[in-house]
Parts: sequence; C-alpha cells; structure tokens
Amino acid sequence: MHKHRSGFGASIALVLMCVFGWYSAAGIAQTRGEPEHFNASYVDINTGRTGPVEISVTRWSTQAERTALHQTLFKKGQNALLDALRDMRSVGRIYTPGSIGYDLRFAEQRALPDGGREIIFATDRPMSFWELTNQPRSAQYPFTWVQFKVDREGRGEGKIAVAARITGEEADDLIEVEDFAIQPVRLQNIRARKGDN
Repeated sequence: MHKHRSGFGASIALVLMCVFGWYSAAGIAQTRGEPEHFNASYVDINTGRTGPVEISVTRWSTQAERTALHQTLFKKGQNALLDALRDMRSVGRIYTPGSIGYDLRFAEQRALPDGGREIIFATDRPMSFWELTNQPRSAQYPFTWVQFKVDREGRGEGKIAVAARITGEEADDLIEVEDFAIQPVRLQNIRARKGDN
C-alpha cells in the first residue's frame, strides 16, 4: 500500500527485501468469504512504538481485479500499478483506535493445507505535503503492504511494510516488496472475527 514521518514511524533509509508470492491464478485455492474484522498488536522495531491496530474488510477483491493489477504491474510497472490501485473501490480500512485510518484497495485470502489462511492487503499510502513536494527517497515507496497468516481459530501473526516499493517478475509470477524501513512492522496476537463490526 509514510515518509517525512510515517504513521508507524518508519522513516529510516535502509532497505529490507521481502519476496512474497501474489498467488498465481492457476492451482491456488482462493476464498472470497464474507466481511471480516481483524484486531492485532503492532510492534515497530524501527522506532520502538507498539499499540493496537485494526483492519476491517468489507469485501474481498475479485479475480478480475487481481488479474488487472498483476498485468498492470508486469506490463507497465509500479507507477501504473499505483494509479490502478487508487482507482479501485475500497475493500476496507486499516486504522488504530481513535483514528480514521485509511482505505485498503486490495484484499486477498487463500486457504492453507492446515486449515488456516494467508491474507494479503495492499493500498496506496497517504503522503504528507512535504513528501509530495520535496520528493525524498521515501516517495519511491508509495504502497502499504500487509501480509499475515491465521489458523483455524482465526489467530495469527504477520507483517506490515508501511512504505513499500513493489516490482514483479512475470516469468515467476512473483511480487517483490521492498520495505523502506529497516524491518517491517510486526503484527502479533491477530484475532479474526466474521462480520464488519
């Protein structure tokens, strides 16, 4: 989906490379599901900040949306992906208690062999006026990317790349997520519940 000062404080110019599969349309079981809510605790190793974070999913992205984003990234690159993502209807919100937060633009989940699920969210991240006008290196990291796993009971852990750059390799059907921070923000004690409340 952050850089004069990011919402989670990830303003360090070292880079961690994270490679995630943004699942191939063939051979991967996807669940579309119903609205869902996730509560978690975040730990930002970069700043020492901790606290609660919530994600509310009002709908899951369609296969057509996923395919369109894939093709845009592979054929046209990150800037075109950013524009395409911004044009998509919201799938929910990510926020901390007492804040408005911001819209998520992509939400995908897939069933795991053990009965759990792997979940990915992506969105364009809000940038400050300073960041937009001065174009520091962080402006090249315009996405927020969330990825976590939950078990059968809806409990799990994962990570947030608050300010991320996204590139893709079509031959391998892989998405490379490069985090602007030294380490992604950790998500712990994730609890899922059905419904959007």
